[in-house]
Amino acid sequence: MNSNFIGGSTHLRQLLFSTSHRILDAHPKISPSRRFLSMATMRSLSQPRSPPLAEKIKHEMELFGDVRVDNYYWLRDDSRKDPKVLSYLQQENAYCEAMMSGTKKTEDKIYAEIRSRIKEDDISAPLRKGPYYYYSRTLEGKEYVQYCRRPVPIPDAPPSVHDTMPTGPDAPPEHVILDENVKAQEHGFYSIGAFKVSPNHKMVAYAEDTKGDEIYTVYVIDAETRAPIGKPLVGVTSYVRWAGNDALVYITMDEILRPDKAWLHKLGSDQCNDFCLYHEKDDMFSLDLQASESEKFLFISSESKMTRFVFYLEVCKLEEVLKVLTPRINGIDTSVSHRGNHFFIQKRSDEFFNSELLACPVDNTSATTVLIPHRASIKIQDIQLFSDHLVVYEREQGLPKITAYRLPAVEEPLICLQGGQAVQFIDPVYSVDPSESQFSSTILRFSYSSLRTPPSVYEYDMNTGESVLKKIETVLGGFDASNYVTERKWATASDGTQIPISIVYQKNLVKLDGSDPMLLYGYGSYEVSVDPNFNKARLSLLDRGFVFAIAHIRGGGEMGRQWYENGKFLKKKNTFTDFIACAEFLIEQKYCSKENLCIEGRSAGGLLMGTVLNMRPDLWKAAVAGVPFVDVLTTMLDPTIPLTTSEWEEWGDPRKEEFYYYMKSYSPVDNVKAQNYPHILVTAGLHDPRVMYSEPAKFVAKLRDMKKDDNMLLFKCELGAGHFSKSGRFERLRETAMTYSFLLKALNMIPTCGSAKI
Repeated sequence: MNSNFIGGSTHLRQLLFSTSHRILDAHPKISPSRRFLSMATMRSLSQPRSPPLAEKIKHEMELFGDVRVDNYYWLRDDSRKDPKVLSYLQQENAYCEAMMSGTKKTEDKIYAEIRSRIKEDDISAPLRKGPYYYYSRTLEGKEYVQYCRRPVPIPDAPPSVHDTMPTGPDAPPEHVILDENVKAQEHGFYSIGAFKVSPNHKMVAYAEDTKGDEIYTVYVIDAETRAPIGKPLVGVTSYVRWAGNDALVYITMDEILRPDKAWLHKLGSDQCNDFCLYHEKDDMFSLDLQASESEKFLFISSESKMTRFVFYLEVCKLEEVLKVLTPRINGIDTSVSHRGNHFFIQKRSDEFFNSELLACPVDNTSATTVLIPHRASIKIQDIQLFSDHLVVYEREQGLPKITAYRLPAVEEPLICLQGGQAVQFIDPVYSVDPSESQFSSTILRFSYSSLRTPPSVYEYDMNTGESVLKKIETVLGGFDASNYVTERKWATASDGTQIPISIVYQKNLVKLDGSDPMLLYGYGSYEVSVDPNFNKARLSLLDRGFVFAIAHIRGGGEMGRQWYENGKFLKKKNTFTDFIACAEFLIEQKYCSKENLCIEGRSAGGLLMGTVLNMRPDLWKAAVAGVPFVDVLTTMLDPTIPLTTSEWEEWGDPRKEEFYYYMKSYSPVDNVKAQNYPHILVTAGLHDPRVMYSEPAKFVAKLRDMKKDDNMLLFKCELGAGHFSKSGRFERLRETAMTYSFLLKALNMIPTCGSAKI
């Protein structure tokens, strides 16, 4: 298909925030925690008759003359080995399983549905890179991916949007560089956080996490033979980049898991001899690592939530020290890239809150030229550089956009941008993300999706404006996008602000008379934009008559930088009242009623869930809080907890009295009341480094003690995973199926025995 209009009906007929955020598998081995349980205890856990009640042990915390009592402080165990704590978590898991045992048939059916939509043996859209096509492959019945490549038959031929990778018996042979399925066999959890091919295509560096705690080991292997090269780098982050063909730059963390040191590693040398390029000692800041699209520079950034400054390292001059590209100035946020004789700098400040784009000569970084000025209504999200083009990703009125500019020749002055060409999209709400493209080509690759459009990879010729769909994710089972309607609505917040809402439903099933069940999703933190994208699993709700909606509330980034600023610090409550306003609007417009409105949020979205449950428990039928950040005040007062120090610029520093009382007024654990609550499902990961498992555990324990209703309150803690649940693509679906079954149970939509349809 060739078109400038992306997401149109033609390809719909043919036939995924997500962000150091507190935020869109092989069968695990038996957890070591089981050894702490006696056989008698195990038998008692098999059929729990009542919910577990956590022991109350009084723990007082005093600040500013205010005394808070936390009876469940003992549930925090940083070692994750305390027998008493592990026993309690096991009891909660057993109770959850027992309460959901009556829905097992439905859960199994939903799981089978979701899995049946997946084309299990598939490959990603091949990316032409140098002399190879690179892609990943999934195999039928296998949980993990293979990383593969295949030679380009005529490597000297210029790339085209019409290129296709040859397959079949006469094609150059496929080579599997790395098979996650083999690597994962000895682990209950397995995740690769980085997979980087060396510039000469002879080696690969990959970062491996086998626990879920996001502490990685980096291995370097020969791309052809898979033989290891040197010893692995241990205890590192997933930030790793090639510095030429003979060295790596990587980042490590301190004791509170803050990325604080950047290192240069020469292949063949021992890790203990690596050179520390930079050590960020300010615990409000964390390091980031990027490579320029030109592969000539590495950029090491130090960033807080409000400030970001950048050093650069020239790949061909590794013996030189880091050089300052943008200085450290409080409140100034910069990110950079390189092309030809210039660095390109995206710069945000209080005055230019939606960012401006600057350029400066490599040999005179203080001589900046404005290429795109600041605009109050359009936010510069990201840029992507090519040898002859600049691509700018922006946001306007809550929707992403892409504009491509042709750049003057490298030897010519770079004064301004002219003739930007916008890529057009047709869905009313959608999601667009940059994909890896080749710097020397004229072809932009990006991913597109909407609430009814499966993930699609496009290549766009920046010279001709021609778009070609390279791959759309297959959805088996008779999926027809034309059966689904996507809409965009606007709710009015309590202060008059208009809040966008993205909506999707199956047009042949919903009545829109208030009787339809709804799942309303929200996040609203860290300037994260929760754009509407496709989810195969969600079809199991839509095809049961659910309406699904996303509330794009303040604290997120959907409507620009000020949208975020107006949902943080002492304005954080806007996030919660916006969500409530969206729910009330949807009820008023008869998309649902209070009796059939379910809500969901994860991580910081779990904070949203906890707060609105306390504020308006009458408004919801059921709530799902995934790995929720609910013990806000206690966590933000403890600088030994990962992420705390860096997030004082997100939530506020409660060591200051004004922030202390403001945060206390909404922190979910501190505001549980003796009142009726809806049905609630809470999840956690024992090894989660972003939201400690003890936060949701304490929230559930306090709810059990204080709530006045008999509605379900279930807590499931994955004992072999972290923030993002299980690692296998099918195992992860089990949690989704259980979550959907919980919602159906809460809505009395589980069929009785003998019913024909589930």
